Amino acid sequence: MQITFENIHKHTHLMTENDLYQHYHFPEMLSRYDSNYIEFKTFPTLDQLKETERFLRNFHRKNGQKHVKFKYPVNEKIPVKLVNYLNRENYDIGFLELYAIEPKQFPEVKDHPDIEVQIVTNHNLKAFLALQYQQDIVFGSNFANQKVELNKWIFESPNFMQLLALYKGTPAGTVDVIISEDTAEIDNLGVDEAFQKKGIGTRIQKFVMDTFHDKTVILVADGQDTPKEMYKRQNYQYLGYQYYTQKVED
Repeated sequence: MQITFENIHKHTHLMTENDLYQHYHFPEMLSRYDSNYIEFKTFPTLDQLKETERFLRNFHRKNGQKHVKFKYPVNEKIPVKLVNYLNRENYDIGFLELYAIEPKQFPEVKDHPDIEVQIVTNHNLKAFLALQYQQDIVFGSNFANQKVELNKWIFESPNFMQLLALYKGTPAGTVDVIISEDTAEIDNLGVDEAFQKKGIGTRIQKFVMDTFHDKTVILVADGQDTPKEMYKRQNYQYLGYQYYTQKVED
């Protein structure tokens, strides 16, 4: 099957749609930028961008939100005229990269006696939530508390599987797996800073490969971040990119 960004799950709700864009909003977690944004179907003119910017800023302010975020057409670079405006307005400009792999193509990984990967159940949910909170608190208590509620919702959803990795019995890493008919999406993969470079992230992924051996495993990586180099070494295939811009008000 052909994998595109359309296969990536969105933690959000479609509010409005027109010929130019789709407006997504997630009142369950207003502080999550990746859930509250506008995605352009085609590149706007500069005047259209400014008009859309005013609309989204006013919409977000009414909801107590301090950010504006846009996503742009897949596999296309932002036109220079728009880039110049976005730079003048102090937007952060970044891009995401889409990767996929057939589980049998993932490199062989030996078992490690100190690392155990568990499916999250009622027995270990508290430990999972605590580790996630510890990783999210750097973004503020409001974000971290809202993320706890999102994680509880994910735990109850039949389309998700949460995994917890232990290192010598101590919670060290987590991931969400989003399950569809043909794909298993790795999302929110994180390893506690104190346990990095021990192979925990690799063994979490191997657990996903073994569990969903009959599906295509997909993920989105930050195009400017180092983990994407790991995915390339692990035989993931690069499938495309998507630019985004965001700005946070003081």
